[in-house]
This record gives sequence, structure tokens and C-alpha cells, in this order.
Amino acid sequence: MHANARGRRLAAAGALVAAGALALASCGSGEPAGTAGQTAGATTATPRIAAVIKGLDNPFFQTMKQGIDEQAKASGVQVTVQAANAITDTTGQADKLDGLAGQDFSCYVVNPISGTNLVQGLAKLSALGKTVVNIDSPVDAKAAESAGVKPATYIGTDNAEAGAMAGRRMGELLRGGGQVAVVGGIAGDVTSGARVEGFQKGVPANIKVVQTVAANWERQAALTAATDLMRAHPELKGFFVANDDMGLGVARAVANSGKAGQVKVISVDGIKDALEAVKAGTLDGTVAQYPYAIGLMGVEACQAAAAGKPLPPNVKAPVEMVTKDNADQALAATPKPFGEYDDPFKALIQ
Repeated sequence: MHANARGRRLAAAGALVAAGALALASCGSGEPAGTAGQTAGATTATPRIAAVIKGLDNPFFQTMKQGIDEQAKASGVQVTVQAANAITDTTGQADKLDGLAGQDFSCYVVNPISGTNLVQGLAKLSALGKTVVNIDSPVDAKAAESAGVKPATYIGTDNAEAGAMAGRRMGELLRGGGQVAVVGGIAGDVTSGARVEGFQKGVPANIKVVQTVAANWERQAALTAATDLMRAHPELKGFFVANDDMGLGVARAVANSGKAGQVKVISVDGIKDALEAVKAGTLDGTVAQYPYAIGLMGVEACQAAAAGKPLPPNVKAPVEMVTKDNADQALAATPKPFGEYDDPFKALIQ
């Protein structure tokens, strides 16, 4: 949630670990899900990777896990994935990381729920010289510095640019201008804030944001919020919504009000349900980001670090504006991007 004021990350090389018979891991339990045999002649710098991500109650993070698992299987490396119980489970996610920190992993891929909820556990890992790869949602830069946390790289969407793309699309849809509302995620969330700020900068001057509300990344909460917003602002012509799950709730509210096609809805993420809604015309666009690619690159970063390669400190994941014109193309490629994108880690592990 699955752009923004990203903190700059310091590059660090990972520790070498012994290779052997390796296994993929299932989410939550930390137990092996299956064996991925190592190929003949594989390097002894094969990492053992632990990944801690956000809740799998959201399809965005299900797709992130898919990218992690498939890269691990393709590469013959062991990855244990654990997830928070829900998108708001900050304490539970921190406990997951603490449980993995005492185990024999060389590289940790982390997707924190907030900028600070994993800092204490990451400080322990940094003190042990473990490689930390931060994906999707950035660790708060000041908190990390104070705790001595030094992520080797950050991989994620430029959320400000994603919001700006949505703003430009809204301008194309509402050429005559008008009033729009914004539905954000959790109040104070860095990712949501960057998307909202980007949208406000991306819309033309003749479009006015009349109100911004938080709907906690939840579809039902967004449906309720959008219903209230349309009552409060009967002239409303559009919504920008900070993720697709909420966007689908807003689209339902618009349909329920009898204003389908009149009130435009644009969201961010590119989950399959949203792509299908764009194709059907119930959603007017989604800025597709690719958690599959983010997860995949997280594993690649651990592989590169284990091989002693310096990592780029900040890597932008691909984003694509999906409209009715290219929705079929996006659906055919999902969960992967339908266009070309830069993956600097691939060259480091070849």
C-alpha cells in the first residue's frame, strides 16, 4: 500500500551463509511449505531469508508474497514469510519480526505497517550485522537513525508520483473542472499521505479538493465515507482514493447513489478486482503498482547482498496508469507489469 517522502537508505553488504537443501516457507507459521532444491554449482553465498510483511487480509500483500515465493523457488533459496494478522496489527507484526530475529537468517525483508513499529527489532538485526531490505512502506528515517538501523536498500513505489498520475487522470476526465473529495488510508500513514499530497499537486487548478477523510484502508469504511461525502457535497464530481480496496467501496457508494458515470473514481494499487472494475467502467482508473515486483526484487536484493554486491540505496518500483483503454493488457499481465521496468538487482545476481 501495497509514494513519497522516502528516507535515503545506506547501502550495506550482507553476510555469507552456507548453502544446502532449501525450502520455501508458508506465511504465518514460519514452517517450510515445500523444498526448492539447489542447482548444481550454486554459490555458497546463497542467503537464508526471512520476510515480514503486512496482513494477508489484503490482496495487495497476497500478491507481494507471491512475488517473494516465486523468486525464491526460481532461485533455489530459502525464504520464510510471516505476516501480520491484519493491516493494523502493528504489535503483532513486531512480534513476528522478534521471533525471526533469533533464528539463523542472513537477510530480512521487511514491509512495516508503520514507520516505527519494527524499529526495535530492526535495531537488533543491524547490531548483529544482518542485511535488512526495506520494501513498500519505508522505515521512518529519523527513528531508524536514532536506533542504529541501517537498511541496505529500500524498494517501493514512488507514492507521490502515483498520486500525481491519478491527479492528471482526474484532470483529463473533468476537463471542465469541479469539486472532488479524497479518501485516504489510516490518518498519519506515510504512504497515504504521499499519495494524497501527490494527487493534490497533480490535479489542474480548476479542480478543487473540498474534503479529505480517512477510511483506514477498509472497503466498507470507504463506502460509508463516500456516501456521507456525496450528501455533504451534492456537486461532487470525483473521488481520489488512496487504495483499490477502498476505491471499490467508493465505486459501490457512487452506484448506490445513482451517480455511476457522473462521479469519477480513481484509486491506487492495481489489484485484479480493480482492473476488472476499470474494464467494466465502474472504476475510472487505477494507478497500478506492482507488489509482485516489489516482493521479487526484495529477494533479489538479499541474493545480491549475499554475493557481496553493493546495493542501490533506493529503487523505484514500476507504476502504470490503467484506464479502460489498456485494462485488458493489464489484466493479461497481472500480477506482473504490462510494460518494461528497471530492475537493478537482476544484473547483480546474474
